[in-house]
Amino acid sequence: MEVYLAQPRGFCAGVVRAIEIVERALEKFGPPVYVRHEIVHNKYVVESLKNKGAIFVEDLSEVPPHAVTVFSAHGVARSVEEEAASRGLPVLNATCPLVTKVHNQGKRYMSKGRALILIGHAGHPEVEGTMGQVPGPVLLVQNVDDVAALTLPADTPVAYITQTTLSVDDTKDIIAALQQRFTDIQGPDIRDICYATQNRQSAVRDLSKLVDVILVVGAANSSNSNRLREIGTEAGVASYLIADGSALNPEWLKDARTVGITAGASAPEVLVDDVIEALRRIGPVKVSVLPGREENIEFRLPAELAAG
Repeated sequence: MEVYLAQPRGFCAGVVRAIEIVERALEKFGPPVYVRHEIVHNKYVVESLKNKGAIFVEDLSEVPPHAVTVFSAHGVARSVEEEAASRGLPVLNATCPLVTKVHNQGKRYMSKGRALILIGHAGHPEVEGTMGQVPGPVLLVQNVDDVAALTLPADTPVAYITQTTLSVDDTKDIIAALQQRFTDIQGPDIRDICYATQNRQSAVRDLSKLVDVILVVGAANSSNSNRLREIGTEAGVASYLIADGSALNPEWLKDARTVGITAGASAPEVLVDDVIEALRRIGPVKVSVLPGREENIEFRLPAELAAG
């Protein structure tokens, strides 16, 4: 069986930074360290950090007084920051810098008197955090129909921002609908999108031209992993989201001579290796890595950890 690995795949710089913040906090302050929400959407990563002493909570009320607290890569609302401050919790903010950039874009647009529209998925932690960071009403649109349902007059000054786990391709139809709907509209430069989301989606499109089946390594609650699977399916290739090698279903590979593997931005490479090993238990495997965009981006750690 020929196996092709998409390039790039797996961890992005924001995920690497977030995990390192928890690990360094555990080393510097000792366990337990409390993390609000899953630091990234991957069970393997979360369980690994739990074993080192991290405790994951969904609400700050679960954090004891004075306990070191980490905000996840998805970002949080200002109300969460304010609650932590009012309780005097020592906080390390692992929000992805690209998410923080979206927060700042939204604040800037709103300060100029523009109605703000967020393109994203309702209920996603990043969307909830972004809506809670901007000091004013934010209109969430998830699709073109939502744009048509907006009640703002056409000449209203508006601006849009986007969830970082959506690529240019994901949002282009919605942005086009907004530009048709409003006469005075601004949005971020195309260079401001999340490079990792775009690169991984482009890579899986390349992969889909070569293989009979695509396996996307990632968690069921990972937005970007689900989107990679959808792209494979849209390209006409049977595509499956798989947490690790134990979830491999041999029926998926029936009659397949070539298999493509990619991984969501929150999935570690060890899980890709685990899936390859599961394939080897079915039959001989030859693994190749496709050429692709090289990523060299690194984000700085918070100052209190960088020094240690």
